[in-house]
Amino acid sequence: MAAFAPVAEGQTVVTAPGQLPLVTSKRARPSQRPHHAAASDRKPAMPQPSQPTAVANGITAGSATGSALNLQPTAASARQISGGEVNARPVSRVGEVLEAVPGLIVTQHSGEGKANQYFLRGFNLDHGTDLAITVDGMPVNMPTHGHGQGYADINFLIPELIQSMDVRKGPYYADKGDFASAGAVGINYLNGLPKNTAELTVGSFGYQRATAAGSTKVGDGTLLAAFEANKYNGPWVVPDDIRKLNGVLRYSQGTATDGFSLTAMGYSNGWNSTDQVAQRAIDQGLIDRYGSLDPTDGGTSSRLSLSGNWAQSSDYGQTKLNAYVIRSSLQLYNDFTYFLDDPVNGDQFSQTDRRTVYGVDASHAADIRIAGIDTETRVGMQTRYDDINVGLFKTAQREMLSAVRNDQVQEGNVGLWADTTARWTDWLRTTVGIREDYFAGHVLSDTPQNSGNAQAAMTSPKAGIVLGPCYKTELYGNAGFGLHSNDIRGATITVDPNDKVTPLDRVPLLVRSKGAEFGIRTMAIDGLTSSLAVFVLDFDSELLFVGDAGTTEPSRPSRRVGVEWTNQYRLLPWMSLDFDLAYTRARFTDVDPVGNFIPGAPAWVASGGVTFGRETGWFGSLRARYFGPRPLIEDDSVRSLSSFIVNARAGYKFDNGMRLQLDVLNLFNAQTNQIEYYYLSRLPGEPIGGVADRHVHPAEPLAVRLTVAATF
Repeated sequence: MAAFAPVAEGQTVVTAPGQLPLVTSKRARPSQRPHHAAASDRKPAMPQPSQPTAVANGITAGSATGSALNLQPTAASARQISGGEVNARPVSRVGEVLEAVPGLIVTQHSGEGKANQYFLRGFNLDHGTDLAITVDGMPVNMPTHGHGQGYADINFLIPELIQSMDVRKGPYYADKGDFASAGAVGINYLNGLPKNTAELTVGSFGYQRATAAGSTKVGDGTLLAAFEANKYNGPWVVPDDIRKLNGVLRYSQGTATDGFSLTAMGYSNGWNSTDQVAQRAIDQGLIDRYGSLDPTDGGTSSRLSLSGNWAQSSDYGQTKLNAYVIRSSLQLYNDFTYFLDDPVNGDQFSQTDRRTVYGVDASHAADIRIAGIDTETRVGMQTRYDDINVGLFKTAQREMLSAVRNDQVQEGNVGLWADTTARWTDWLRTTVGIREDYFAGHVLSDTPQNSGNAQAAMTSPKAGIVLGPCYKTELYGNAGFGLHSNDIRGATITVDPNDKVTPLDRVPLLVRSKGAEFGIRTMAIDGLTSSLAVFVLDFDSELLFVGDAGTTEPSRPSRRVGVEWTNQYRLLPWMSLDFDLAYTRARFTDVDPVGNFIPGAPAWVASGGVTFGRETGWFGSLRARYFGPRPLIEDDSVRSLSSFIVNARAGYKFDNGMRLQLDVLNLFNAQTNQIEYYYLSRLPGEPIGGVADRHVHPAEPLAVRLTVAATF
């Protein structure tokens, strides 16, 4: 994937896959900039360390692969990743671009049109429960979603348009609210391209992808357009038959600190799904390793959005405004238990979600000198309203048999936040912040007993400290309270929608999280940026994915204690190395005889690679990812396999802008699984009560993809 990515106002990175970014700059050096709010890119608050001192050979000083690790980091785990680095990675699916985030694993347990499965800091985040993802300020996570709380589908993302990804972990940031307790990833798109691009990729298992992108001056601004078409069958006995269309149109003027942009996006997809299957069906020869137990599983999805961003800087500070409207729809057909619930028709069910989302975010930041102390104060407001039609239906071969529940939901939230960062000395900075969240909504259910209103509010204080720099090293301390929301239908429910009689307990609309992190970041060794973070994160109630139901459910209180070690080393001007290692101990904190292990919570995660390339000539990348074994049930008596997958890329960029590229995915053809669960299911002829078994979704075998690209 090619990328053209500004890393800061006035700087443009021009990269090809595997090529280290080349930076051209029209921006004044830090010593030449006026000292007021307009002079800096505002980042989520926490203490701000010193600015990078130089840009050398296309990479910010101290960065190893183009990640601006030292661009105003706010904690040892915080960083900004350039679009060049993101696109230098060979990936099998678009969601895997998020694996540029250290410690984040992206997998899939179903068809490629569905949201990915995310793992971070000892969480099985299902499809996004505690990982807040935004694209150009628009939220991706969906509350009260038909397939699970916080569902975050980024299949509409066009990686070549990524300018940068802002990464934050932990509940320490006043401007981060729902779904952000484990982490938050803000994806920023380009405003323009230095050259128009077109590329075509073909590969194993029917993979076809065509993209085109370009920009031109229109009036005082820039018009950007991009289009993507993608087809893919995969190695499955029942082909995925992916049919994806994707487009972006943007008009912008000015800069991110003084200017505006208007963006329209459109996306549609349809696919078949080979969901996770019972391991015993493979072992007994009933199906192939890549076979299906219900060939009619699949889905359709679409997303339309219109958004606008506006910013203005002056001697009084910087004001930002973001507004958006999103229209999305999803219809899924899944069958995870086969003939357990319905021995006659089977257990396939359909989940539907159609919604319109409206939102406005506003903030103002100002530099103020108080009693000789330089401070920056930010205040902001975030509002969101979801108008949702969400349903669950029993089906057979995609034909509806009956409705389990069908609900009209109106849900809104408002977040008010503020923080102040003070630079007490050249080596001491502190930040204090506070956030107030209010959630409210109404459920109109086809089961009247489950209709009703729900509301809740939470106050979340935040604090942090940075010591340094000293010998190119800084120490960080962060702490804060956060939250995640539950499906509002769980806050109004009174009876089981299956039988309309069995009473059920309601769950709280908001759940408290709290965490702390201590870390160190150093650039003491020339060319190496290394950081170490130790963290703890508590939840009053865990959100767990229920494999046999295909949904998330509130569960028991939990604690995670972990450590992350991240390294990026620029070995040569045209070659870089990186290595990330994370360990997390995840446990339920209450007493229960079933055990205190959290199903699906990974302990060990590691990744690393080498990337090389120049502006023209040969380029390439070799990357490895280790995903450690996980407990599948609470007593840890059943565990998943680990996986180790290597992807590779090699290519050549010609002087005329042509590029040839070969990606080899799963280079060593590892026979492992993308994901595993353990639960009851029933195959034909088995006992009526079902059989407890592993249910697996295998990793795709070795595959190759050839790309031909041109700029003009």
